[in-house]
Amino acid sequence: MLGLTPGLNRGDRREAIFADDADRVEFLDTLSEVCTKTDWQIHAYCLMGNHFHFVLETPQANLVTGMHWFLGTYTSRFNRHHRLFGHLFKGRYKSLIVDGREHGYLKSACDYVHLNPVRANLIGPEQELKAYGWSSYPEYLKPAPKRPAWLRVDRLLGEMHIPKDSEAGRRQFELRMEERRGEETGPQWKGLRRGWYFGDKAFRRELLAQVHEQAEEFPFGVERRESSEEKAERIVAERLARLGWQEKDLSERRKGDPKKVEIARRLRAETTMSLQWIASDCRWVRERTWPIGSIICRSSET
Repeated sequence: MLGLTPGLNRGDRREAIFADDADRVEFLDTLSEVCTKTDWQIHAYCLMGNHFHFVLETPQANLVTGMHWFLGTYTSRFNRHHRLFGHLFKGRYKSLIVDGREHGYLKSACDYVHLNPVRANLIGPEQELKAYGWSSYPEYLKPAPKRPAWLRVDRLLGEMHIPKDSEAGRRQFELRMEERRGEETGPQWKGLRRGWYFGDKAFRRELLAQVHEQAEEFPFGVERRESSEEKAERIVAERLARLGWQEKDLSERRKGDPKKVEIARRLRAETTMSLQWIASDCRWVRERTWPIGSIICRSSET
């Protein structure tokens, strides 16, 4: 079973989250950064006036921490750009789990996202779907070197039985999407707009079984830490090994040590860990008794 997540978030009080194209570019730049930090794979996206849609795959269990960093970072940049302050988004994002196996649910989710401009009347019937530039659809029509590295197209093309990401394959994708556009109706998207999953009954049973297993494994509500911290720990451990340092060397060396600074820069660039976490020597010298993948519990968190 492979779960994918279509995500949606709206502006606070349904107000715009993009004031201009510069904001949209900033949004996509921030999305690129969070994909680098979290290893997210984006299958589809669409930027609307007061909300956005993603279909994303999280190879690591880091949707929560990744979205927290992403939404917070974009909000800070938006406010700084427009000299504003306060909330930009309306509470928590909405998400549901999609059956990513070859049952057509991934294709339906991506179609829903790519056809958003049609439903919102942002492009006229005489315009091609690719005329709307702020979605992943026109990116699908470009050669691979011209697409963002974090946009994964092979899964969707595969579900459409397009054998190759070639000029001919991309043209076939475009023709099928224009045909699909003509079949656009409202009721077909009910499963995506409501509920917490998108798949068949067997997929729902599997998800409920997972929830039950996790409830038995963590009877006191202790949740597994998101893997961004594990990634940060691994980066530090790998760098220490390369330098020939012990963990205690991090606390004994001065704060401005160039090698410590280089580690901190990597953590900022490649993970969603906070500055407090990175700056705290105690986290780097703490004795670790759990292997990667186990529960990490700490008495105090910052």
